[in-house]
Amino acid sequence: MTLTKRLFDIGFALLILPVIALIAAVVLAALALTQGRPYFYAAERMKTPDTAFRLWKFRTMTVVATDAGVSGGDKAGRITPVGRVLRRFRLDELPQLWNILRGDISFVGPRPPLRSYVERFPEIYAEVLKSRPGVTGLASIHYHRHEEWLLARSRSAAETDRLYCRICIPAKAKLDLIYARHASVCLDLRLIGRTIARMIS
Repeated sequence: MTLTKRLFDIGFALLILPVIALIAAVVLAALALTQGRPYFYAAERMKTPDTAFRLWKFRTMTVVATDAGVSGGDKAGRITPVGRVLRRFRLDELPQLWNILRGDISFVGPRPPLRSYVERFPEIYAEVLKSRPGVTGLASIHYHRHEEWLLARSRSAAETDRLYCRICIPAKAKLDLIYARHASVCLDLRLIGRTIARMIS
């Protein structure tokens, strides 16, 4: 991550912190009233091929000790009513502002992958993770809804994993590498703006 990008992340995070804190307080109240503790979900993700960190989100699913892998149709029944709303507007990702301030991720970049996928596809992620992972990005904007639709058809963890590996990882990697070639603060601002517009619409 360049110094310019890091300074942008810190400055923009501090600028929007009061608004994010207010929205997060409302979300926490809704979670407390409807589904109880735990309010947060923390999962291991990779910021480089060799470095892991804990990515924070608001909890949107019932807790299962053996939970693993990406979300597909096999997990749809575990999404809570409030969790469905949070996911629709990406409000479950508000706690990731903490990850941004820590330097784990950026506002814009490839979504941070699970360790298992980095280990299974080292050539792909060696290139993708040259960019610091982000909350949103080119792949998130242009492929997220298609990925949700595609994985929603799966009825088992094995099928979700197969679809994700065969179709989603290569498709998202192409978009992530396009972003890497054209990365700039101006492009980041455009992608953040498009993300906000999609959340509102």
